[in-house]
Amino acid sequence: MGMQTLKGGAGGKGVWGKPGSELQEVDVDMNDPNYDSDSLDNGDIELKTIIPEMSDEDIKKNTEPIILEYLEHGDTGEAILAFDEIPFGSKRFMIPVIAVEIAMDHKPSHREMTSVLVSDLYGRVVTQKDIGRAFDMLLKNLSDLILDTPDAPTVLGNFIARAIADDCLPPKFVQSYKDKVECDHARQALLRADTLLSMKHGLVRLDNVWGVGGGLRPVKYLVRQMNLLLQEYLSSGDLHEAQRCLMDLEVPHFHHELVYEAVVMVIEAISGQVEEAMCRLLKILSSAIIITPDLMERGFLRVYEDMPDICLDVPLAYTVLERFVERCHKAGFLTDPVIKKMPSRGRKRFVSEGDGGRVKGEFESVSSRNQVFV
Repeated sequence: MGMQTLKGGAGGKGVWGKPGSELQEVDVDMNDPNYDSDSLDNGDIELKTIIPEMSDEDIKKNTEPIILEYLEHGDTGEAILAFDEIPFGSKRFMIPVIAVEIAMDHKPSHREMTSVLVSDLYGRVVTQKDIGRAFDMLLKNLSDLILDTPDAPTVLGNFIARAIADDCLPPKFVQSYKDKVECDHARQALLRADTLLSMKHGLVRLDNVWGVGGGLRPVKYLVRQMNLLLQEYLSSGDLHEAQRCLMDLEVPHFHHELVYEAVVMVIEAISGQVEEAMCRLLKILSSAIIITPDLMERGFLRVYEDMPDICLDVPLAYTVLERFVERCHKAGFLTDPVIKKMPSRGRKRFVSEGDGGRVKGEFESVSSRNQVFV
């Protein structure tokens, strides 16, 4: 009597089934309590690669070189492309944080570039919420930032005000911190921002909160700033502050304008006190080589050239100029060529009452001036 095989040797307790059966498709019973309608078999599930979020240290290591390179070339588009390749995840707010921290250690033109970068990143790389979170973090970090940048609260206040003017932050950002900040430095930064925004035409003027870099500045703007610098110096007598303000303008090629404005101011003031103060300032700037000898000479020569017009408003112009040039020569910062080219008393042209305001020897004056500057 033969034994009948019921399961073909593939079943039974504790066995996996017939060899090769694992390769066969299994019929899915939709009535099975364990049936999942969202299983992979129905094609509704999409697999995505999960990239681990970067640490703060890695973000800083990857972000800093991009920002430093941007400060060299000034191309926000290139910086944005570089940022797009970095998996920031939920930490995109770190970009403005790192950018502003770097800018604090740099000159005003780089701070202006950083404000432009934050503005261009908005809507493309970071959101308004990201930028708000960034400035919130910077306000909390002020106690540390002030160690390397003593005026960090003022600088951060400028950045916040500029971000609001650029529509990167809502106007209510500053007010939302009212009576909620315990840190004195943070309060100072917020007060600075609020003051700038409250100024008449504040939002418009904030375009120049850092100034615009170097040669990009309009000449009229530079002339006005240098004139203001000199007036404030005469009022305060603070040589260091005057020197700092001139350096902050970042236009060394235009320093001859400061010399010109200073000499004209001396002539118009007709004051020994003003002569002494201006001579001291020009000597300090010359000694520190902030104003080079060629630019010092150029500034004086421009005044010489304009003397026929200046003396119309200041009859004693030639006398005052001669006295001031002699003072500067004794101070040791005026070269011999500048002294030799100074218009002499013989070239003074006085206006007599019977001339109807016409300058005597006008043709002679022009001819003499042309000989001097050939």
